[in-house]
Amino acid sequence: MPLDVLDDPVEQQRFTRWVEDGGRQVAESSFQVSGMYCAACSGVIESALTGVDGVVSAQVGSASQRAKVRWDPKRTQVSALVKAVRSAGYDAVPDAAAPAREQRRVERRAALWRVFVASFCAMQVMMFATPSYVATGDELAPDLRQLLNWGSWVVSIPVLLFSAGPFLRNAWRSLRLRRISMDVPVALGILVTFIASTGATFDPDGAFGHEVYFDSFTMFVSFLLAGRFLEMTVRHRAAESLEAALSGMPETALRLEPNGEAMPVSVLRLRAGDRVRVPLGSAFPADGRLLIGPTQADESLLTGESSPVTRQAGDEVVGGSLNVGAPVDMQVERVGADTRFEAIVSMLRDALSQRPALARQADQWAGPFLWGILALAGLAAVAWSWYDPSRALWVAVSVLIVTCPCALSLAAPAALVAAARALARRGVVLQRLDALEALASMSRLFLDKTGTLTQDQPALVALRDASGAVLDLTASPVEVGDAALLAAWSAHPLSKVLAQRAPAAVEDRWQAVREQPGSGLEGRRADGSVWRLGSRAWVLGSSSDVAPATDQPVVQVWFGPVGQLRWCFEFAEQLRPDALSAVEALRAGGVGLGLLSGDASRRVAHIAEQVGIADVVAGAQPQDKLAHLSRAQARGERVGMVGDGVNDAPVLARADVSFAMGQGALVARVHADAVVVSGRLQDVVMARQLAQRTMQVVRQNLIWAATYNLACIPLALAGYLPPWAAGLGMALSSLLVVGNATRLAYARPGPV
Repeated sequence: MPLDVLDDPVEQQRFTRWVEDGGRQVAESSFQVSGMYCAACSGVIESALTGVDGVVSAQVGSASQRAKVRWDPKRTQVSALVKAVRSAGYDAVPDAAAPAREQRRVERRAALWRVFVASFCAMQVMMFATPSYVATGDELAPDLRQLLNWGSWVVSIPVLLFSAGPFLRNAWRSLRLRRISMDVPVALGILVTFIASTGATFDPDGAFGHEVYFDSFTMFVSFLLAGRFLEMTVRHRAAESLEAALSGMPETALRLEPNGEAMPVSVLRLRAGDRVRVPLGSAFPADGRLLIGPTQADESLLTGESSPVTRQAGDEVVGGSLNVGAPVDMQVERVGADTRFEAIVSMLRDALSQRPALARQADQWAGPFLWGILALAGLAAVAWSWYDPSRALWVAVSVLIVTCPCALSLAAPAALVAAARALARRGVVLQRLDALEALASMSRLFLDKTGTLTQDQPALVALRDASGAVLDLTASPVEVGDAALLAAWSAHPLSKVLAQRAPAAVEDRWQAVREQPGSGLEGRRADGSVWRLGSRAWVLGSSSDVAPATDQPVVQVWFGPVGQLRWCFEFAEQLRPDALSAVEALRAGGVGLGLLSGDASRRVAHIAEQVGIADVVAGAQPQDKLAHLSRAQARGERVGMVGDGVNDAPVLARADVSFAMGQGALVARVHADAVVVSGRLQDVVMARQLAQRTMQVVRQNLIWAATYNLACIPLALAGYLPPWAAGLGMALSSLLVVGNATRLAYARPGPV
């Protein structure tokens, strides 16, 4: 893509959002970066980006190869950011599917060619070296041995100049920036081996001796490239599966013009209030409300729920979900970055661009460790030069290669990113990768009631007449249908539930409708009578009326002419279908449970009794919830919180790990560590089980990487590990770590 196109504000909507930073509005763009091979590359790219005038901050994730950059559009442009990455020796494209796929194709093709050239040349060099290994005595004449060495040197040149190019460039780039990366000891080993072997080839009686190591050199490069190629393949598959999960938003939409004609337009041109036609099998291009229904929507990409959900006229639909029922028309309410789909994409990109705390800790000791490697290799060369000078060189090279801590640097990030992918596929989007560590060790979890343990909307459970007698909801009087039609004028949650009982194909009979906040609705019928729907006092027209107490935790909504009670609708909260099973699973997993709610004590106690939670705080203000959670933390417990309301935001931010339900308030989702997009409480259980499994994998990776280095370093120092074997071991070690972490992306939920 031409760089000037990236500076088009309309095009930037695909990979850029506006955020507030230090009291000012700045742009935040996401990129995919190619050419990264180790954790140290993240620091190099971040330095290059922050060196651009106008860049506020830059975060680069080595495991996901994604960058998130905040920049001031008054001082710089996107093209300048990409140029900075390229000047550092890497490449970057907007984090959108098409350019990312092309970037992966180019990267894969180049890597495959490097592996092919190195492997082909290694086979040829082995053919030239074999006579030297199998010949005894004077069977191989000196001039013929020298000719074979010359042939090995010629064949090794393409390996040095082409196949080993990434190692040499990355090492030079790090040294030029006064940094040390994993590729420095690798490049040093490559150069020392090639130069020493070249010296022995040109002058067998010179300082380098007569032994050549072209076979070890070419085999090491081919093994290491093969390992990185397989690692890259795993990473590319991860990116492809992630794109498949996030590519649900269409690029065009059929916008209905005032004359009723459907015109195809870019989704970037849609605005709130536009009417859009969505054919069968197409994705909804934005968040909105159905004008024509019913239909079914496949929301599996957003929630992980495989079964389509039914949507009627007037129901909300989510951009990115698939229309699988019938052709429908919808009205756009939210577009672009305001849609729920783009919010999920943004959260996931943020998480994948982070450098986890475990990786940051590894970065802190990576520099001293690599300097120690160089010192150890130098000491080994000095020691062997006294004992057996002919072996000093390749012992030092083997030490440089075998101690390269690539596997250690990948141990934690690879596992955390794989777990984040697995959670996203099941409807849980992480906003902070470090939350997995806290979630795995969580000992107590506090739950909000409304919208968390219970469903978002209450259910209509009973209909009574003025005398209190219970009536059959399925055979309700005509006036009940009128109440439902009146309720359709309001956006109140109780009104939405009642409006679902409005009779189909019936013209609205209400006129001069008005809503009194906190009281209810009022409307005039065709005969001139005025009816009200709402509280008992509102319908009676008396502010002094007091509703009779009831033993049941229900909400009563009355309906009738002003001053006269006719019908009473009773609503009650309903537990989420998976609430009981989720609570039981958490308790069985050793998690203590508490219920924090700002609702009335009677309703909270009723729900707590149903799910069996004894630690209950009712009528709680945000500061009360915060104090209760802080006391648990003071006792040394690792505390989690699940909520969905505005009043839950402070406690979500304070908890060690927190979840916001996907339909909850925006401020709650912003302060949470993860968003349960699926709305299933059982997914919190699944997330904890996966977090525990992730920490197990991280420990396995760290133990393996450390064991490999501790076992192989003595072998290399003792001269039992030739350079080619050291290269093979390092490549296989990194591949094993990545493969072990990749298992998490396909792990089935279950107790650890």
